[in-house]
Amino acid sequence: MPNQIVVAGAIICGSAVLLAQRRRPPELAGRWELPGGKVAPGETDRAALARELAEELGLEVVVGARLGDDVALDGTMTLRAYRVRVIRGQPHPRDHCALRWVTAAELPDIDWVPADREWLAQLTEALTT
Repeated sequence: MPNQIVVAGAIICGSAVLLAQRRRPPELAGRWELPGGKVAPGETDRAALARELAEELGLEVVVGARLGDDVALDGTMTLRAYRVRVIRGQPHPRDHCALRWVTAAELPDIDWVPADREWLAQLTEALTT
């Protein structure tokens, strides 16, 4: 059985990136992540991420280049991140507890979901170059 691909978006505006606070599952509730979701059968990574960000945050976006490497999740899923630019809309936490913009200096102190912590170096670089 092929791995389920899960996509995440690094929505960068100026020198900050948008993070979303998880509602569930219980072991991840309250922790922060790059927003995104699962790729449906027949859907491309970029199309899935655009759809998920529209559903979860109410944003119309352009999905750009990859950010960092794939992150393996529990042997059944692969997490993949992309840079994202907002075309239209203001983010609203439809599926999350809260949203917040954070700078590169704040990234190390965030209570991240473990998998997203893998991209801290790439996020820091994206926010400071």
